[in-house]
This record gives sequence, C-alpha cells and structure tokens, in this order.
Amino acid sequence: MSAGNNTAVVEFILQGFSEDPQVRGLLLVLFLLLYLMALAGNGLIVTVITLSPGLHTPMYFFLVNLAILDIVCTTTVLPKLLESLLVQVDTISYQGCLTQLFFLIWSLGAELLLLTAMAFDRYVAICQPLRYGTIMSWPLCALLAVAVWTFSAINTSVHTGLIAKLTFCGPNHIQHFLCEAPSLLLLSCSPTTVNNVMIIITDVYFGVVNFFLTLASYGYIVASILRIRSASGKRRAFSTCSSHLLVVTWYYSTLIYTYFVPGSGASMENGKVVAVLYTAVSPAVNPLIYTLRNKDVKTALQKVALASW
Repeated sequence: MSAGNNTAVVEFILQGFSEDPQVRGLLLVLFLLLYLMALAGNGLIVTVITLSPGLHTPMYFFLVNLAILDIVCTTTVLPKLLESLLVQVDTISYQGCLTQLFFLIWSLGAELLLLTAMAFDRYVAICQPLRYGTIMSWPLCALLAVAVWTFSAINTSVHTGLIAKLTFCGPNHIQHFLCEAPSLLLLSCSPTTVNNVMIIITDVYFGVVNFFLTLASYGYIVASILRIRSASGKRRAFSTCSSHLLVVTWYYSTLIYTYFVPGSGASMENGKVVAVLYTAVSPAVNPLIYTLRNKDVKTALQKVALASW
C-alpha cells in the first residue's frame, strides 16, 4: 500500500445526497450553477478591485483575499461532488482525500482569521476615523494578510500530517460528501487522542477566540454609531460595515450549528446541508452581498464594463 505504508485503505467511499437519478440530476444542475456563480462572482471582484485605483484601500484589499479564499474553498469540494453526481462515482483516493482535507481546513481557517481582520478594519474606520490612515497602513495590512494565510497553512499542515500518520484498516465509508477530520477519525484503527486534542485547540482559537474578537469589534462599532446624532450619519456609518456584518453572521451561524448540534443521524444529514452552505452557497452569495450593497464596487464595476466594451 502507498501513503507511507500507514494504511490498508487505498480509497474512501463518500456518502452522497440521494440515489434517485432525478434528484441527482437536479443537484448536479444546482451545484454547477453555484460553482459557476462563485467562480464568476469572486473572479469579477478580484478583477474589478485590481483594475480600479479608487478601490485600492485596506477594506477592498481584504475583500480580494476573501474572494480568493472563497474560490479555493469551493474548488476544493464542488468539482469532486459534481463528478460523483454526474458519473455516480462516490469514491475518492486516499491521497485525494488528504489533499481535499488540507485545502478545506486551510481555506476555512483562513476565512475565520480574515473576517476578524476585516472586523478590526471596520472598527478603526468607524471608531478611529482620524487615525485610520495611520493605523491601517499598507505594511500592517500586508502583515495581517500574510499572518492569515501562514497561520492557517500551519494549522492545516498539522491536522493533515496527524491524520496521515493514522492507520485505516477497516471500514472506508465516510458519512459525508467530503473529507473532513471528524469523519476520518471515526474510521481510524489507531488512537486519535492527539488528533482530538488538536481539533479542540483549533476550535477554541480559530472559532471561539476569533468570534469574540469580531463580536467585540462590532460592539464598539454599534456603540460608536449610536453616538452619532444625525440619522444620515448613522446610515452612512452602518453602510460601510453592513456587508461584512452579513457575511460574518452567515458564516458563524453555519459553523456554530455544525459544532453545537447533537450527534444523531438527523444531525448528520443536517451537517451535509450546513457544509453545502459554507462550501457552495456562501462563496456564491458573498460577491452578491459585497456588490449589491456597495456603491463603490458597483460604480467601479460599471467603469470596468464600459472600458472593456
């Protein structure tokens, strides 16, 4: 056996959504549309911001990073899911499973860190407007972006490396449509104590700590907005962070549901739905949220469109 002779399993069987051909056909069309929307929308955001000097600010710099992460996340999962729906092949190789796990953990962890950085950016913009240019300097923005990608890469390397050391010698049926750490640990024939401890540590840092940092940022933002006397000033201040707040609420709602529902058969099916939300729906919807609710992006998009024509 390959993979360093650590396992007798050469492939895993992923659990699909349905065996009904009509249902699989509908899901194929749905996920294909979501994938194309995610690629087109996020690719358009990266292109428009790159080509528009007026959008070369910290907020849009972080938005470009978010768009790239969304492309990585959805491309990690959806092509394999589309293949299984199209040709009804629900297997994935051992190496392919670890590769999917690596990039999935990388993108999800990086997105949590990035959302925290974006919340800090909005906090400085609204609560410290006169010092915004000084605090959110380009060196700091670049440092935050490098830290987001680097820390999440170290995190996923640790988790994937620990799972690669496990022995898989029994059942190879993953109770999910993608390779994720909890599902793989259930199939391991060797002790998984270290893996479980690392998952808890990661959940606390990437999930809980970043959640409360983001919550604290928006607590200060709301308090600052409420102190604005004019209604137009309140609307203008809230409009600068409403898109990000919607994305944060959506993202954390799905993750909280994933990790706090009881482990039952029904919750396993619900877990698939939640996974679809953050791997397929969220990457497709995020560009719509940031463009439809943002006048600067819509104006830049019109200019780029006119220039291209």
